[in-house]
Amino acid sequence: MMPHFASDPLARDAHARDLLALTQVPTVAGREQRVIRWVRAWAALRPELEVLADSAGNIVIQPRVPWGSGDSNAPVFITAHLDHPAFVVERIIGPGTLELAFRGGVMDPYFDNARVRLYPGDSAGQAGSIGATLTGGGGGSGSGGGTVGAGGGAPLFKTYLAELDSRAEARIGDIATWELPPAEIDSAGLVHTHACDDLAALAAALGAYDVLLGIVRAGSPGDNLDVRLLLTRAEEIGFIGAIAACKLGTMPGGSRVIALENSRSFEDSPIGGGPIVRVGDRMSIFSPRLTAACAKRAEQIARVPAQPQATRTAADIDKAAAMRWQRKLMSGGACEATVYCAYGYEATCLCLALGNYHNMADLAAVQAGTCLLYTSDAADE
Repeated sequence: MMPHFASDPLARDAHARDLLALTQVPTVAGREQRVIRWVRAWAALRPELEVLADSAGNIVIQPRVPWGSGDSNAPVFITAHLDHPAFVVERIIGPGTLELAFRGGVMDPYFDNARVRLYPGDSAGQAGSIGATLTGGGGGSGSGGGTVGAGGGAPLFKTYLAELDSRAEARIGDIATWELPPAEIDSAGLVHTHACDDLAALAAALGAYDVLLGIVRAGSPGDNLDVRLLLTRAEEIGFIGAIAACKLGTMPGGSRVIALENSRSFEDSPIGGGPIVRVGDRMSIFSPRLTAACAKRAEQIARVPAQPQATRTAADIDKAAAMRWQRKLMSGGACEATVYCAYGYEATCLCLALGNYHNMADLAAVQAGTCLLYTSDAADE
């Protein structure tokens, strides 16, 4: 589950439409072309912006004419990744039977007789998709076979056989995703959708850039407003796009980086607790100065600290708060901010707490071995 935040009603409605549309676009590591087309169409409606691509296929969105006075000490890059765990057609076994390679991190039990949808060719919506059922491992019996790596090494990805509901002209490289209900924002304001990690963060990045563009159009860009977007590929299989961007110098040296993520919720980082200034992940601690700057700004917006001070009651905090927010380590996974820090950038992360991480319902119980029944229709929430 993911809280829905927005500003004025018009912006809220527009951002909500973009959020629901974008998070239902089929995507997977190395096959992010549908999302990239969506982003390019979004930018085409804003002639002040240009879309660039580095040689690794990462996308940069920036103003055609620099904002502000141009004397910024270092540009700020807001980043998000374009992929989500999903399947790619590896082989055509026969009429109606495919071998699918899964790119991303999901526990084996979730694949047993699971329902998926194939998106042949360039189809991007449910109307052009074909239902299918996973029937076993593509490399033999068991929970999954594997796509052999270069030189005959360890498998790169687990593979699964899928039986289509009807004949389709599938091609090697086509995408398949879990079969999920339509996205919605419920009466409590929680978003239930297909791919929060990380298309919801991408929607947030585009929404933030829209706000900045509105400030510029109003004639008050500020003296040092140099903000750009970096949208990376293949995060779910090893930060491939982010590492490439660092090696290619896609972001100038000295850039400050704010990675946007959706991170697995835990008891101490609840859904509904507000956006999270993430101080680190399971691999590293992020840049303290930039993290502190983000926390200070969050406190200014919320009008209260993330945790009640010893001199104030919880009731006083609730009464004064404009919104709730959190400051957490979020050590359940790793994110691209670790990559950027490792390559010498000043970097931190902002995230939202995510339920059904990677579409895995009842994940804690499944990990603990106390849950044997679950469904494969768990939208990211």
